Amino acid sequence: MNRTLYTALFYLGLPLVAIRLWLRARKAPAYAKRIGERFSFGMPAMQPGGLWVHAVSVGESIAAAPMIRALLQRYPQLPITVTCMTPTGSERIQAMFANEPRIQHCYLPYDLPCAARRFLDRVQPRLAVIMETELWPNHIHECAKRGIPVALANARLSERSAKGYGRFAKLTGPMLAEMSLFAVQTEAEAQRFRNLGARAPTVEVTGSIKFDLTIDPQLLQRAAELRAQWQAQERPVWIAASTHEGEDEVVLAAHRQLLASHPDALLILVPRHPERFNAVFELSRQQGFATVRRSTGEPVTAATSVLLGDTMGELLFLYALADSAFVGGSLVPNGGHNLLEPAALAKPVLSGPHLFNFLEIAAQLRSAGALQEVEDAEGLALAVQRLFELPRDAQRMAEAGLKVMRTNQGALQRLLDGLGRLIERA
Repeated sequence: MNRTLYTALFYLGLPLVAIRLWLRARKAPAYAKRIGERFSFGMPAMQPGGLWVHAVSVGESIAAAPMIRALLQRYPQLPITVTCMTPTGSERIQAMFANEPRIQHCYLPYDLPCAARRFLDRVQPRLAVIMETELWPNHIHECAKRGIPVALANARLSERSAKGYGRFAKLTGPMLAEMSLFAVQTEAEAQRFRNLGARAPTVEVTGSIKFDLTIDPQLLQRAAELRAQWQAQERPVWIAASTHEGEDEVVLAAHRQLLASHPDALLILVPRHPERFNAVFELSRQQGFATVRRSTGEPVTAATSVLLGDTMGELLFLYALADSAFVGGSLVPNGGHNLLEPAALAKPVLSGPHLFNFLEIAAQLRSAGALQEVEDAEGLALAVQRLFELPRDAQRMAEAGLKVMRTNQGALQRLLDGLGRLIERA
């Protein structure tokens, strides 16, 4: 498949795109709004000539934030347009940069040549930065035609994804050859990009910028104050974060088992997607757990068994409240989520076995003794119970995680240096 055939299929598939939006809007009504932006119509006013950063959803937006803040500081004269594809990503971007007038935001239009051209006519960026692996052939081609360098930041490419791209070599190869920089997390991923058609001089192993996460001391202070307010300083508290459909039942079963030995244990349960908040709340209540929603401000008492984390932008704070952390998307074959956020907060980290989105990070944490993987509810309950009852083991895991973080820091600086070279040449 070449780009012409890809584009024709995309146009033919637009009715399916509309149906998908409609189906998503039934669960998350925000998908029914701002549809014009997805075709470059009705975009907000944009100051042209700055930088463009694309982060597909919430996780990429959070990962991109330190880079965006550093770019704002380095280039005080340039506006930065930040795009995404999901309502939750949009909410997160607007919340993170609410007080920064140079941040412009809209949805990235679908990968149609006409939509890409309208978008670039409006934004006119000097540089395009795409987070991780969100590659769109027509957007990249339109940038190349205009001489706009395109960088892939914090780039990752699993073996499975590489095989998928490899099946469409006539589309993938020319697209990657048009790009100016691949700031890749590992050498194995760098080689996969080269094999698929990226020009060797454009591929640099910079590491993962997720290791450069810095924790605000005030966040830890606020978390300690809230636990004191709950009168839960001595109470065992654990968190299951970024859970997907099919995982909440496992987590609640583990919590039930845990309550047999620690009847005062508190679970902080944080579903990954906001459209699932209500369903998970009802599930927890139906299973007999005294459940409080974080969004209501209702106090956590000694009788509370589950706190549902149904707010946006608070995940780090919720991690800080807990003694140990399970990271979801890993008991189901979703590939896992960011293991480094709880590690940076000095929390022992637990996960399921499905970590193909974070293989290198998981391997480092595992070999350092900072990560324990579990298979099911019983394994999860036993792991959490061990951390409650053996605080020295928990402390060793926490210290090992912090050491892994410190050892791997510097990726953000290397990425910024690479982007700086492109901006200077633009």
